Amino acid sequence: MQTGIPQIWSLIGLFTLLLNILPPQVQELLNLWLNQFWTYIRNRFDPYYHLDIPEFNGSYGANSNEAYENVELYLPGLDAIEGARRLTVFCSKDSNCAEFCPASEEAVVDFFQGTTIWWSHHIHYHGKEDLIERRWFTLKVAKPSKSFLSQYFDHIAASAAELKSLNRGKTLYTNNRGGYCGAGSGWTGVPFKHPSTFESLALDPTLKAKIIRDLDRFRQGKEFHSRVGRPWKRGYLLYGPPGTGKSSLVAAMANYMKYNVYDLELTKVKDNSELRTLLIQTTNKSMIVIEDIDCSLDLSNRISKSLKLDHGNGNASAMDDHEDKSGSRITLSGILNFTDGLWSCCGEERIIVFTTNHKDRLDSALLRSGRMDMHIHLSFCAFPAFKCLAFNYLQIEDHSLFSAVEESMGRGAQMTPADISEILIDNLDDPFKALSEVISALNEKIEPSAISESVDQHEAVEETIPTSHIHEEEGIRFRGRGVGHEGPKVVKLSNGCN
Repeated sequence: MQTGIPQIWSLIGLFTLLLNILPPQVQELLNLWLNQFWTYIRNRFDPYYHLDIPEFNGSYGANSNEAYENVELYLPGLDAIEGARRLTVFCSKDSNCAEFCPASEEAVVDFFQGTTIWWSHHIHYHGKEDLIERRWFTLKVAKPSKSFLSQYFDHIAASAAELKSLNRGKTLYTNNRGGYCGAGSGWTGVPFKHPSTFESLALDPTLKAKIIRDLDRFRQGKEFHSRVGRPWKRGYLLYGPPGTGKSSLVAAMANYMKYNVYDLELTKVKDNSELRTLLIQTTNKSMIVIEDIDCSLDLSNRISKSLKLDHGNGNASAMDDHEDKSGSRITLSGILNFTDGLWSCCGEERIIVFTTNHKDRLDSALLRSGRMDMHIHLSFCAFPAFKCLAFNYLQIEDHSLFSAVEESMGRGAQMTPADISEILIDNLDDPFKALSEVISALNEKIEPSAISESVDQHEAVEETIPTSHIHEEEGIRFRGRGVGHEGPKVVKLSNGCN
């Protein structure tokens, strides 16, 4: 034994000397051979299997791994996590509950069907300028059968689904600039807690019922879409003046459907390829929203654009100014394929919503059925929507001034729900004053031509009334039948004057 130890040290010294004198190419080959030999020995005699579960599959993190998400939800619920030495503590915004997860490189033990399973979480950073985070779980188990692994992952998926149903919280996502580069998600999410609902939405009751009916039909339409060969998605175009409730309607739809919301900012997307990658990373049962799409990119009608070029009112470089300013190379073709191309069917039960203040600025190809299936015009506040606002802010269902409000709106006064809401907020404790100010504001919005036209119509009506039908009795003018009695005095009118 004593003679063997010096020999071992002699071999180690000789090996070290060889590494120092051998050329670098030979050293690399030798290291590669040693690593392969060590891997063979470890796999030959190691009684455990090691399974890696990455957060994303494929290049650029395009395909999210549902198994990773299930394990991420499953592990914090294990009793064995209390015995871990290092934990990661996370507390979401506006939440008093802390979540405990295993820290990187920390092992957590689980038991299933009498078998011991070890879990560990790993995080690796790479990249020179921008550090890119790569995350994965590793499962270690004593050489199980394939059926055992299938049953175990089914158990994890069922537990994760139960946790999702118990803690069903909607998330609002926004896309990162260049976020698809690297093995990471292009989306960043926060809890979605917008309070808008269809009950509180100031919208025409008929239109509101139509939207709800359409959403219900879509949610129950899995078999229908499969039968007719259509992707299970739906497109909505919300258009109208600013302040008419387009964003509130989007929030109400998300709350009604209990969907996550992906707010896509097109100016952050570099090109069509990145746009497609962002679409792939969205989940089922979600809403993809592009607000003010006419302001994000130049998606105007190609016919009108070509007419401008033909008449010398513009040129190609002028049309590309918006692209240069935003730094985005997204084309109309990319948007069309995003909404109704082959890649749009990569998920199920998705709703795509576009909002715009100017529908006429969008290309007709973007508005056709199959892309934007339902066009919803949100205009100025009508009287039924005003009654909803009055109930929401003033808690009144009827008032003596309601008729004056309805009359002003009928005479052409136009105000957005946002403007009326602001007046009501300033007078929450005094409904009479609030309604009076609304009436005053509405009357200021009536065009002078509408007022003069109303007065002319009133005078014309009085001039054409037969004098035999107008009587004056005890100083009060009234309309009567004027048949067979001499009591009332007949009054002749000229331009409405006695």
